[in-house]
Amino acid sequence: MKIGIIGLGLIGGSLAMSIRRHTEHTVFGYDTNPEVMLRAKAVEAIHDDLDADTLPGCDVVLVALYPELCVETIQKFADDFSPHALVIDCAGVKRYVCDRVEPIAAAHSWTYIGGHPMAGREFSGFASARANLFENASMILCPSSAVDIGTRETAKAFFLEAGFKMVRFCTPEAHDQMIAYTSQLAHVVSGAYVKNPLSAQHKGFSAGSFLDMTRVARLNENMWTELFLENDDLLLPALDDLIFRLNQYRDALASRDPERLRPVLREGRERKEALD
Repeated sequence: MKIGIIGLGLIGGSLAMSIRRHTEHTVFGYDTNPEVMLRAKAVEAIHDDLDADTLPGCDVVLVALYPELCVETIQKFADDFSPHALVIDCAGVKRYVCDRVEPIAAAHSWTYIGGHPMAGREFSGFASARANLFENASMILCPSSAVDIGTRETAKAFFLEAGFKMVRFCTPEAHDQMIAYTSQLAHVVSGAYVKNPLSAQHKGFSAGSFLDMTRVARLNENMWTELFLENDDLLLPALDDLIFRLNQYRDALASRDPERLRPVLREGRERKEALD
C-alpha cells in the first residue's frame, strides 16, 4: 500500500520509521520544516515527499499533528484524498477531533477513524523519533458507527503489521476519560512534583523513584496546553480526585497515628498489586 504521513515529529516520524522497518509499504511524508524533510529522506524514514501528486494515490493517510491542526489539515485536503483512502489522525484527544472530522468524512467517499498511538517520549521532534517507539504499545482506534467491520479489521491489521503490540477500539468519550487519568494527570503530577525547591539538590539523593516521577515534566507546553484545555471537563475531576486522596495521606500523616496511616498505605499497595 501507499502510506501518507502528515507531520513528521516524534509520532509521525516514528510511524514512518516503524512502517518502513516492519512492512513493504511505500511511505510518503510531509512536514512544514524543510530540514525535517531532508533528514527524513536521508535516514530513509520515508521514500518520498507527500505532495499534490502523491497524496491522491495514498491508501492510508496518517495525520500526526496537534488536535486543532489535525482538523484544519483534514479539512484542507478533504477533496484531495483518494475516495478509497483511510484517514486516521493521531492526536492525543479524540472527542475534539472526531466531532469535527466525522462530518467532513461523511461528505466525502473516504473513511475516517480517530486514532491515538499510546507511546511517547519526553522529547519531541523528528530528531527524537525511533523505529521501535511502538514496540509493546497499543494503538487506540475510535471509529464511528459509519465505519464497517471490514474497514475496522483492515485498520487493526495495518497497525499490528506496522509494529504495534495490540489495537484497542473504543468511543472517543471512553478514550478521553481514560487518557485524562493515565496520561494527562500523570503530566500534571510530574510537573507539580518537580517544582519543589529540593529538586535542585536531588543529585546523589535520588534513584529510580525521582526519575520516574519527573520524566514527563519535560513536556511540550504548547501541545499539552491544547490537550489539557480540550479535555478539561474530564481532567478536572481526575485532578480533584487526586487532591482528595492526597489529603487523606496528609491527614493520616499529620495525625501521627500509625493505625490511621498504615491502612492508607496498605490500600495503595493492594490497588497496585491488583493491577499486576
